[in-house]
Amino acid sequence: MPAPMDALQKVDDNLEAGLARLFALLRIPSISTQTSHAKDCRAAAEWLQAELSSLGFTATIHETPGHPIVVARSEGPAGGPHVLFYGHYDVQPVDPLSLWKSDPFDPQLVTNPDGTKEIRARGAADDKGQVMTFVEACRALIESNGALPVGVTIVIEGEEESGGENLLPFLKAHSAELKADLALICDTGMLDAKTPAITTMLRGMVGEEVTIIGADRDLHSGMFGNAARNPIQVLCDIIAGLRDGATGRVTLNGFYDGVPELPDSVREQWREIGPTDEDSLGAVGLRWPAGEQGYSALEQTWCRPSCEVNGISGGYEEDGFKTVLPARAMAKISFRLVGEQDPEAIRASFREHVRARVPSDCTVEFKPHGGSRASVVPSDMPQLASALTALTEEWGTQATVIGCGGSIPVVGELKEALGLDTLLIGFGLDDDRIHSPNEKYSLTSFHKGTRSWVRVLMALAQ
Repeated sequence: MPAPMDALQKVDDNLEAGLARLFALLRIPSISTQTSHAKDCRAAAEWLQAELSSLGFTATIHETPGHPIVVARSEGPAGGPHVLFYGHYDVQPVDPLSLWKSDPFDPQLVTNPDGTKEIRARGAADDKGQVMTFVEACRALIESNGALPVGVTIVIEGEEESGGENLLPFLKAHSAELKADLALICDTGMLDAKTPAITTMLRGMVGEEVTIIGADRDLHSGMFGNAARNPIQVLCDIIAGLRDGATGRVTLNGFYDGVPELPDSVREQWREIGPTDEDSLGAVGLRWPAGEQGYSALEQTWCRPSCEVNGISGGYEEDGFKTVLPARAMAKISFRLVGEQDPEAIRASFREHVRARVPSDCTVEFKPHGGSRASVVPSDMPQLASALTALTEEWGTQATVIGCGGSIPVVGELKEALGLDTLLIGFGLDDDRIHSPNEKYSLTSFHKGTRSWVRVLMALAQ
């Protein structure tokens, strides 16, 4: 059933006021990783509670050991479906502030040289702008029809950018009141600026911090060099052995257990709709895929597992030069997972790999940084087809299914705690600069994203 034209017209009529509401939320510096912004995180939660209450939702703030979680519920037609929408109100830190073109918490509507417009602020795309597309869609449906076409529960947390450790316990503790038929998440993007998409493949992740410890203090490299073990050298040798130099494959025992091969039909479809290696890597100043041989850059990020060094340190790191032989060396390493790969099995295999290569006069310490499984939306899920049709109708371009190289742990947590499958429908673009200075969200993404949610909710009602 097509979305009623009066609800879509209401979105258009509300656009200016909707932007004002989004800007009010963007002005709140809700940086969850910095304790100095704890009051701002609470202010964002209170703002959302008030806004959702004004629309007729039963909205409450739930305390956690960290930042509060907002839950709002609106009952739909009797016997109809009920959806749970998830988003987050917290944002990343803004450093380095000197690279911002304007105050990151003073949102601006900027007109680009080509005439397109974008909303510039921290959180514009990740995730406040995306959240507000859904809230504004609910507003338009309620104002035009008097009610929502489906039951809706909205869960908005404040710790997604700082680990989200309190979300899963909260979901499990409140599973009865959060009961729904389907989950919706907006923290994803489109294939390109004109092509809407639903993300059906998300990689899981394992994070590990490893420290190699040698001598009981830093040593003079002239007096101890060669004779004393260098933890940086030990660590570099271990890291170098994580990949096969000829094939690019990860060498951990059992790493590829549960990794499916991409069907030829899907591979061909991705070749047709996706960017070439030159386009995807050229945008960041590179040219050639550097991982597994035989897979395109797109395939490597959407459907293949990876091992990456995210940080490494040790010894003298300040300006100038110091001939020191360090006592410690540290690296942060992440693994992106696909298919049925087991996060804890990968973690155990990594630690076994490291321990087997640490010399007897060195010790090693590990610190875990989370772990989550990959997730896949069933291709025969009826709501998937309905949502794709709704997106196609709004954008006038055939909506497609895509993979995502990133990880969204809440997808697995919603499945574990509530038994829900998730549709990942977002309107972000690759150049939105999330987590970076000058984060932005296209005005078209905000406007047509809101209209899209109107159509999707009406489609799911059927």
